[in-house]
Amino acid sequence: MVVQAEEGQGRLTGPGHAPRILVATAVPAERDAVASGLPGAGNGAGTGAGAGTVDVVAVGVGPAAAAAGTARLLATAAAARTPYELVISAGIGGGFPPGAPLGSLVVADAVTAADLGAETPDGFVPVTALGFGRVTHEPPAALVRELAAASGAATGTVLTVSTVTGSAESAAALRARHPRALAEAMEGFGVAEAAAALGIPVAEVRAVSNVVGPRDRAAWRIADALAALTEAFGKFTPVLESWNRHD
Repeated sequence: MVVQAEEGQGRLTGPGHAPRILVATAVPAERDAVASGLPGAGNGAGTGAGAGTVDVVAVGVGPAAAAAGTARLLATAAAARTPYELVISAGIGGGFPPGAPLGSLVVADAVTAADLGAETPDGFVPVTALGFGRVTHEPPAALVRELAAASGAATGTVLTVSTVTGSAESAAALRARHPRALAEAMEGFGVAEAAAALGIPVAEVRAVSNVVGPRDRAAWRIADALAALTEAFGKFTPVLESWNRHD
């Protein structure tokens, strides 16, 4: 497979019947880290009838921007009769110790909106308990296993928040509501909602740059997390090449 770098995105193409995949990141630094992990970065366009493609696009920060940007890309591809078969939300995020230490990788087996709901005198109530909506998307179990096995990633819930956690109390409350949570980010659920609207499977991958809790910028390891993201997507390549949503 060959990666080509286009303005605003990276692309992985190859022969045979490999699938068409969209990787949605929040910002260009994450996009570039993912694209750098795919083989042949910057070598120009791939060729071949029926070639599979991985497009890596920065869709914006936060669940609303991520949902809107992803939905636009998916709709455009569908209208052109070149639909995506898988969407991956990827980037860096906060990790819950001890399961997700700095520099480690998390593959989500559940993509959950952590703050979609209502405050009540008895505490937070998710929107599902109010009788509508949903708060969790589950990636294909086989894909989760294969991505984790290829990269050595931990698997668990990745939380989507609109406000990044900034205190020990808030972090503890999140863990109490979501005991399987390993990471926190701001885009996964938005990307998943856009994919689900078109019946497309979704996955989420997070490299841990900081601990969820009090914001200590001096302790952040963004460069290490971006490097982990690059390494992970290099290891993911065989899995993505062989992905078949109908298996």
